[in-house]
Amino acid sequence: MTRTLGLTALALACSLGAAGAQEPAMSFFVTSQNPGQGANLGGLEGADAWCASLAEAAGVTGRTWRAYLSTSAENARDRIGQGPWVNARGETIAESLAALHDDNAPGLTKETALDETGAVVNGRGDTPNRHDILTGSLPDGTAAPETCGDWTLGGAEGAAIVGHHDRTGLDDSPPAKSWNASHASRGGCSLEALRGTGGDGLFYCFAAD
Repeated sequence: MTRTLGLTALALACSLGAAGAQEPAMSFFVTSQNPGQGANLGGLEGADAWCASLAEAAGVTGRTWRAYLSTSAENARDRIGQGPWVNARGETIAESLAALHDDNAPGLTKETALDETGAVVNGRGDTPNRHDILTGSLPDGTAAPETCGDWTLGGAEGAAIVGHHDRTGLDDSPPAKSWNASHASRGGCSLEALRGTGGDGLFYCFAAD
């Protein structure tokens, strides 16, 4: 009987140890694909739903997902909670909003800004280049004027501010290295136009809870 209890306690301890070693649930990712209409995401509601669907397909459920996108009525930084956020590998992207919007934001790089499956997203120098990430935001996470009609335009009109998830651009200027506010897209808001400037209509998703 004593031996049985001892084995049970050992098994329980091993089980608890394994549970403690598990990676924290993903709370940040770059979308692996665009819904299909360029920057026409169906507004914030549609973008949030896309984040949730990709997370669910990746096996992460029960979280409140928000797209890191600004509109004329809402700032991206006010949508995503307070952190901390981790990627699909359990690596910390940022501990807080302040850390995320620090000028350097050291936790967010090409190596850590993974998609929901844990894959690295193509950056500058890869084929195709997909480093332009839709944000519609200024460096501090507040709204920029360019949001492709608050994410309802997907044709030849409009523009959107994008960031570089790989923190690289044509030079070493702060905008070129910005993850959320590098430059405006060109040629409209269609998927073809977004691809023409080095993107693929991707955006950041954060768990707000």
